Amino acid sequence: MHTFLNGRVEVRTGDITSLRVDAVVNAANSTLLGGSGVDGAIHRRGGKQILEACRELRETCYPRGLPPGEAVLTTGGNLPARYVIHTVGPVWGRDQHPEALLASCYKKSIMLAANHSLGSVAFPAISTGAYGYPKDEAAAVASCAIAQALAQADAIERVSLVFFSEADRDVFLAHQQF
Repeated sequence: MHTFLNGRVEVRTGDITSLRVDAVVNAANSTLLGGSGVDGAIHRRGGKQILEACRELRETCYPRGLPPGEAVLTTGGNLPARYVIHTVGPVWGRDQHPEALLASCYKKSIMLAANHSLGSVAFPAISTGAYGYPKDEAAAVASCAIAQALAQADAIERVSLVFFSEADRDVFLAHQQF
């Protein structure tokens, strides 16, 4: 494990759905109804409570789906984490201003956690899978956005960046901007 920002940020590999943190961040699709990758894993392990909460959000707040760069909070259901923060990253080559949207995913997720007095948050690598965001560029954007958000969110004690593979972790470590 590698740490940055006086121990407030840790970079590791593992299964994000198994972490005991206040909130895990879901790299969701705009429907909020589950999908593949991290999104599917969180919905499968978290169970029907997460899906029910997401359906409620769709019915009440986001009938057209959650826009890229936004973040919402639901129960963690059966996860070890108390909450899930769902955020929709940009699709590389489709969404305009992908850097700003990706940065917004990290910043808004951290601020949402801080506003709910959550002390620990775990992130996957947002948009770098099926959404095609280049991993090296995503590392630079994510690390800058996290540092900026943590400067305004004293309540957040720990941000964990959880990579599925050591290769992905190493790309992040080589291109981060902490």
